[in-house]
Amino acid sequence: MSDLTRLSLAALRDGLKAKEFTSVEATDAYLSAIEAANPKLNPYVAVTSDQARDMARASDEKLQKGKGGPLEGVPLGIKDLFATKGAHTQAASHILDHFLPEYESTITQQLWNHGAVMLGKLNMDEFAMGSSNETSYYGPVVNPWRAENSNKDLVPGGSSGGSAAATSAWLCAAATATDTGGSIRQPAAFTGTVGIKPTYGRCSRWGVVAFASSLDQAGPIARTVEDAAIMLQSMSGFDPKDSTSVDLAVPDFAAAVERGVKGVTIGVPKEYRMDGMPAEIEKLWTQGLEWLKAEGATVRDISLPHTKYALPAYYIVAPAEASSNLARYDGVKYGLRKTGKDITDMYEQTRAAGFGREVKRRVMIGTYVLSAGYYDAYYVRAQKVRTLIKRDFEQAFNDGIDAILTPATPSAAFGIADQDMAADPIKMYLNDVFTVTVNMAGLPGIAVPAGKDTNGLPLGLQLIGKPFDEETLFAAGRVIEKANGGGFEPKVWW
Repeated sequence: MSDLTRLSLAALRDGLKAKEFTSVEATDAYLSAIEAANPKLNPYVAVTSDQARDMARASDEKLQKGKGGPLEGVPLGIKDLFATKGAHTQAASHILDHFLPEYESTITQQLWNHGAVMLGKLNMDEFAMGSSNETSYYGPVVNPWRAENSNKDLVPGGSSGGSAAATSAWLCAAATATDTGGSIRQPAAFTGTVGIKPTYGRCSRWGVVAFASSLDQAGPIARTVEDAAIMLQSMSGFDPKDSTSVDLAVPDFAAAVERGVKGVTIGVPKEYRMDGMPAEIEKLWTQGLEWLKAEGATVRDISLPHTKYALPAYYIVAPAEASSNLARYDGVKYGLRKTGKDITDMYEQTRAAGFGREVKRRVMIGTYVLSAGYYDAYYVRAQKVRTLIKRDFEQAFNDGIDAILTPATPSAAFGIADQDMAADPIKMYLNDVFTVTVNMAGLPGIAVPAGKDTNGLPLGLQLIGKPFDEETLFAAGRVIEKANGGGFEPKVWW
C-alpha cells in the first residue's frame, strides 16, 4: 500500500484485519506525515510516538491471532481536552502547564479498549473557548485548505480546529472532538470533513475538561460519514461516573449509514434564512434539499420562532458555567503557580498569567451574570429562553419532522488574524449562529461537506435530529455525501 494515511478509517480497519499491512506500518506512516506537516499546520501540541508504536505493536499481535477490537490498530488523534493518563493534557492553556493526569477519560479508555492507537494530543481553542483555534496557548492551527490562487493562511474553525485540520490533512485516521456551541460542526464545515455532535448524554463527559457542563458533548471528526459512525460507535455508551450519561443501548450506527431517506420528512426552518446570508450558502442549502428529495425524502417548511434568541442566551449560559468550572484553576494543586504576597495575590497572579484573553473575557462575563442583582435578569432569563428553544424543536418533531436541514456556517473559512474578527468578538461569536441551538436543546447535529464557495473552499450543511436519533443523521448525511461530487481533499502545500 503506497500511502496508508490516505485510506478511510473503514478501509484502514479492513486492511489491518485482512493483514494487508500492519498497525506499526500505518502508525509510522502517520507519524512521518505529522513530522512533516506539524511545523506548518500546528494541529498537534504533543506527539506520543513511543506510546503509539507500543500500542500498534500490541494491536499487531492481536491481529496476527485473528483477534482484536472494532478499531484494532487504527491511529487516532485526541483533542487536548480529553484526559490521557501520563500524557500531555492542558486544554491548550498555560494554566495547566505540565499537567499529566493519573487517569484516563472514559471515552479515550473505550477507544483503547477497542484497539485504537493514540498518535498524540490535538490543538484547540483554550478551554474550548473560540471559533477559530486562535486562542490556543500553543498558537493557531492553520487550515490545510487555501483559497484558489492564494497563499493566505486560513483558520480551521474552533474549538476543535486541531482535530479538523489533522483529519483533513491525513495526519490521523479520525479524531475525537467536543462541541459546546458548534465546536465539532463548524471546524468540520471549514475543513471539508464530517463532524457529529451526538445527543447530550450519549457520550460520557468524565475525564473531559469542562467548559459549560450542560452544553459540552464529545463526538468524532472523520473524513467520511461512515468513518464518523464507526467512531461514534466506540465513543458512545453509558457511564456511571457521569451523572448526565444516559443509560441507553448504543445502536449500530454504521449499519444506518446506507439506510437512505425514503419516507423521511426534512424540516426547513425559515428563521435560519438570515439577512445578509451569502448567496452561495443559500444556493447550497437549496441544493441539499433537492438531493434529499431525489432520494425519497419529503421537505417541509417549519418555524423555530425562538432561534433569534439562541446566540445571546448561549453567551450567557456558557460563560456562567465556565466561570464556575474554571474556578478550580488557582495554582494550588496542579498546573501553573505564580508566587504572591498572600494566597489571594497568588490566585490573582496565577490566573492573570495562566488564562488567555478570551478565557478571561468569558469568565468575567460569566461571573457578572451570576452576581447578585444580575442573576435573575440574565442567567435565569437565558435558561427560560433555552426551554423555549427546546420546545420549538419538540413541536417540530412531534409534528412529523424527522430531521432538519440548515447551513453549518455563515461563510467559508476566514483568514488567521482577520482584523474584523480580532476587533469585534461579537463577529467571531456569530460564527456559531446556526449551531448553538442544537447544544441549547441537547440535540444531535451533523455537519457534512456539501459544496465549495467561489474560492474553492469547502462549505458544509448541517442536519439536526431527534434526541438519540443519530442514525437518521448518518443516513441523510450519507445521501448528501454521495451527491456532493467529492473532491473534499485539500491540495498539499505544507
